[in-house]
Amino acid sequence: MSESSLVSGFFRVPAVAHLTKLPRTRVLSMAVGAACFTIAFLTLVLPKDSSMAVFLLDYTVYSSFPYPLTIQNLMYILFAVCLGELFLRAWAARQEIKLLGESFLPEDDHTVLRAKDLGEIRQSVAHRFTADTGILPYLINLCILQFQASRSVDQAVSVLNSSLDLISHRVDLNYSLTRYVVWAIPTVGFIGTVVGIANALGFVDPDHMDLGKVTGSLSVAFNTTIIALVLSAVLVLLQHIVQTNEELAMNRAGDYTLKNLINRLYVEKEAA
Repeated sequence: MSESSLVSGFFRVPAVAHLTKLPRTRVLSMAVGAACFTIAFLTLVLPKDSSMAVFLLDYTVYSSFPYPLTIQNLMYILFAVCLGELFLRAWAARQEIKLLGESFLPEDDHTVLRAKDLGEIRQSVAHRFTADTGILPYLINLCILQFQASRSVDQAVSVLNSSLDLISHRVDLNYSLTRYVVWAIPTVGFIGTVVGIANALGFVDPDHMDLGKVTGSLSVAFNTTIIALVLSAVLVLLQHIVQTNEELAMNRAGDYTLKNLINRLYVEKEAA
């Protein structure tokens, strides 16, 4: 295969996309819609001022906020946004793991790769990655390109290490919104508690003490903190699981490239 055909093959736009990328806006919109539907359903089935309505929704006459604009409902929407983000990251990790099983490189114990063998491999992976997806084909393509340009295995290793560092930072940045929401939910819950306590203190009148209003407002105030801590704990667990899977996919891609490409490269001696 000539160099010109390789170049044209590398820049050819594929007719069929091999990597499935979910639309982020649509996924997050569906997550928020599902949260709003759940809130509306619970509002219909739970009578106002019932214990579950007060605890889950702040659906009570003692609420400091006009229903449905309550702290609990806001936290549920933030929770749904975070679940949508984690679903996108879990989907991306699954796509990366699937690429590891496509045998882009020889995996036996005796094959050696020379420069003239790399063109076909590079052509097979050239359309299998984008700016955000396809870690394994991206690493293979970049290492082959470096080796073809320099005929140096050491430089190919250096490019692999640098690329893995950059990809690691990119993976970490993908969880910035998730980390913010995990922090924001307890913060919003504490704000609701403080507002509820302040509202309860407003009912304190030494001359005409209404214990029902005071205790009702206090119970509503502390409910927000309980729900916030539970939601945050669930999100931290899910983030840990999803991020571990995505980082594992990245590490396996780097290990696969090192074992089956870098370690097989053979620099032919030039004729004297």
